[in-house]
Amino acid sequence: MADTKISTQSLADLKNTTDDALGNYLRGLDFKQDNTKIDVRLAIGYASVLIAAATFAADYKLGWEVTKTWTAVAVVAYALLNGAFTYWMWAVEKGCVFDGAREGKKISISTKTKKYDPTYYLTISLAGSDSIDIKSPFTTWFTSDGYFVAQPFQQWLASSIEAVGDVDGKNALRDQRDDLAAPTAGVAVLPESNGTADASSIDSKAKGSKHSKRKG
Repeated sequence: MADTKISTQSLADLKNTTDDALGNYLRGLDFKQDNTKIDVRLAIGYASVLIAAATFAADYKLGWEVTKTWTAVAVVAYALLNGAFTYWMWAVEKGCVFDGAREGKKISISTKTKKYDPTYYLTISLAGSDSIDIKSPFTTWFTSDGYFVAQPFQQWLASSIEAVGDVDGKNALRDQRDDLAAPTAGVAVLPESNGTADASSIDSKAKGSKHSKRKG
């Protein structure tokens, strides 16, 4: 269980903590992350900051009359960089939190949340195959008081993403893989006991649900 406690009412905190855990987990399985997209985003951001800082310093030391032409140029450059930054975030990265490969097999994972919906949505793109969409409520791996529990999160990923399950067989619940990996299937919320999540209850809940439907 993680030592850091977050607010379970904040979707941003839930997503950011889970995004960090996702990257750490995959890197721990020897997936090599490609930071090209992140590096480009940072470069654009730093360039914008440098232009703003240089413009302010020049205006402060030399005065408006001397620097007004360069200030106008700087404003245009800043606007272009800001537009490029927005385009890169929304059109290129598209919520990508991990882009990498293991043994030549490339994988790209994008995540998102929806307003007022405490659910973690993933889109997984694998080289040579169609992308898949999976989802699970944050309560699957967060306790009610805001602590992150790694095991149920890792089991969900290893059972839902074949490329991950092939590497982490210990966490890949093979009997549950079909149910968990189905793009349209809902993932059962894990119950909480003494502040921890119980990953073993997923299958029993799913089977119980199926039996109930048949009786009805």
